[in-house]
Amino acid sequence: MPRLIAHLDMDAFYASVELLRYPELRGLAVVIGGGRDRQPHLLPDGTRKFFALRDYIGRGVVTTSTYEARKFGVFSAMGMMKSAALAPDAILLPVDFEEYRKYSRLFKAAVRSVALIVEDRGIDEIYIDLSETPGVDHDGGRAAGLRLKAAVREATGLSCSIGITPNKLLSKIASELDKPDGLTLLTEADIPERIWPLAARKVNGIGPKAAAKLAGLGIHTIGDVAAADPAFLVAQFGRSFGAWLHEASHGRDDRPVVTSSEPKSISRETTFDRDLHAVRDRAELGAIFTELCTQLGGDLARKGYAAKTIGIKLRFDDFRIATRDLTLPAHTLDGREIRKVAGLCLKRVDLTRRLRLLGVRASGLEKLSELVAGVPATSRSKAREASQTERASPGLPLFDAAPEQTPR
Repeated sequence: MPRLIAHLDMDAFYASVELLRYPELRGLAVVIGGGRDRQPHLLPDGTRKFFALRDYIGRGVVTTSTYEARKFGVFSAMGMMKSAALAPDAILLPVDFEEYRKYSRLFKAAVRSVALIVEDRGIDEIYIDLSETPGVDHDGGRAAGLRLKAAVREATGLSCSIGITPNKLLSKIASELDKPDGLTLLTEADIPERIWPLAARKVNGIGPKAAAKLAGLGIHTIGDVAAADPAFLVAQFGRSFGAWLHEASHGRDDRPVVTSSEPKSISRETTFDRDLHAVRDRAELGAIFTELCTQLGGDLARKGYAAKTIGIKLRFDDFRIATRDLTLPAHTLDGREIRKVAGLCLKRVDLTRRLRLLGVRASGLEKLSELVAGVPATSRSKAREASQTERASPGLPLFDAAPEQTPR
């Protein structure tokens, strides 16, 4: 039986949730980002006073924006100061992830009330296998798509866009074609007209570096990739990725809709309001580092996992990113142990430049319930053993060298 896969993507999700709370902002350029200090103030006459984007000063980035703000060129991951130059009159609202997670649960429960095979892909998107849904062979899934959209709107008051095609790759692209509130149905016969004219970057899996390399080869659209000699793609990008590029550009994708999956990693990171230096801001960085590691340990415990590999992520003032990791002899979820191992990773990085961002990551995850003998914390002697294999950057005092803040 031919497959029929839907990709459901909520429209400007965070911003749309905020517009439910502040309906007076509908139709206006609204940017979501920054801390809780930008919370609107309730005035004596019952109206609200909102912050304008032009008044923002700081290092934050845009989390999302309404479609009206996007018309000014303001998109997610853009620096807030740059966004303020593009849309100074836009309204600025703080991020409220607790509220977004609430609505995420609501829309996914609504979808599961009308569909059986659902793959959770993040806070605002899911895949749905409609292949065995009654009636889809008559209308290509249109009626099922309309039911899904109605269920989401009834449960949340929000709109979503859905792409329905024979596979996940095409459905992901299709869900973006008619936003907002779109329902797009495509078959293989539609690929030359609807898919091939799109930029190569529209294929999920072609990142900025691959897209730039393709452009350097004169390959700009998905159709250009499809027209390229498969042997040429393999020669330029390697056997695996080159072959995948050829298949993806022709809309071929056999991946199933997976109803349950385990996380590959759990992380915590923070972007600083100002650049911090490993020596001159050692105390501040040390406190932040400890807090991130403690929070990561708490995240692991709360989600029922222990980690075998601990890593760090640093972004410097020149926007260069450095990552390091270290695999342990045994799994751990102890925040103190995580801090020690992350500190060993830190010693492998040149810290002469100021830092913009600091993050800690746990991977090589295992469910606590599946660890036969519990979760043995890495012993102090094993950590010392591991440290002997790592080389510290010479002559640099490290902010991870601060004493532990909690007793053993």
